[in-house]
Amino acid sequence: MDILGALGILVRVVETGSFSAVARERGLSQAAVARQVSQLEDHFGVRLFHRTTRKLNLTDDGQMLLGLARPVLDGVEGIEAALGQQSALPVGLVRVGVTVAASRFLSLRLPSLLIDHPRLKVELVVGDRLNDLIDDRLDFAMRAGEITDASLVVRRSGTATRVVVAAPTYIKLHGEPSGPAELANHICIVHDTGPDSDVWTFVTREGPEGFRVSGGFLANDGRAAHLVARTGYGIAHLSLLEVFDDLRSGALVRVLSDFPAPGVPVNLVYPSRRHLAPRTRLVMDFIWEQFRQILAELQTASDEGALRQHRAEVRSRDFDLEIKPAVTDS
Repeated sequence: MDILGALGILVRVVETGSFSAVARERGLSQAAVARQVSQLEDHFGVRLFHRTTRKLNLTDDGQMLLGLARPVLDGVEGIEAALGQQSALPVGLVRVGVTVAASRFLSLRLPSLLIDHPRLKVELVVGDRLNDLIDDRLDFAMRAGEITDASLVVRRSGTATRVVVAAPTYIKLHGEPSGPAELANHICIVHDTGPDSDVWTFVTREGPEGFRVSGGFLANDGRAAHLVARTGYGIAHLSLLEVFDDLRSGALVRVLSDFPAPGVPVNLVYPSRRHLAPRTRLVMDFIWEQFRQILAELQTASDEGALRQHRAEVRSRDFDLEIKPAVTDS
């Protein structure tokens, strides 16, 4: 018996909660996966699972073996990496689950990676509601929000944020709101994502606060709202990933940068730390670096905006001091 292979199957059965999922993942029959677990039980002379028609539950012996097996498998992976067994050229297909906004952002950047690695293929599986990674045959996925699934390995990428943007032509014709409350006096482009899509939330001194907006154009697709904003029709509240390149080029400008929207954690998640193929690790590192760069640029822009505001306040105070009439003794 290949005890390391059987231990790896045991860990994956626990992580996925299913013999059939591991069978699909490994290209084996469900009976072959069950046989590996049975061989472990025979080898150690213990029962590992309480089996019911609906659920698999580890026995106490199973819990103990799981705790002992994980560091052993991690150690083997470390040895392989140290000896250069994981240094093979990235070859083959990597399936990545991404949000709609991220797919547009990455589609402009992934070709540079593929040119450098001609034997690599990347398939973006696009959707804002991603399901099971194993069932969808995903190598890893980008997910927003807190991850509660203990079977997933989580790599934190940053914080997803929305920004308020408009075309320079709109700002020239209608001016720029100085605060969220002034949005009521502007034409706004509504990205319809569900109830209260016309309420835009900002972080103010009092905490998160919603402001209702209105305008003549609504769409349930962020790309459509983005394109309308580029025409100069109105102000939009969109994912930073959606509009980042237009902000960089000047096709759109950021509005209300002193009033950020509440952020949401963004993570790259994958089913197992073990046996992460070089091609998968390469694509994951590439995507993580793209996110890191835009967040760094956003932070730099925010710091520069805060510095400009501070300088303006200092100049205003100095001006007030200059024009304040002198007080003389009578």
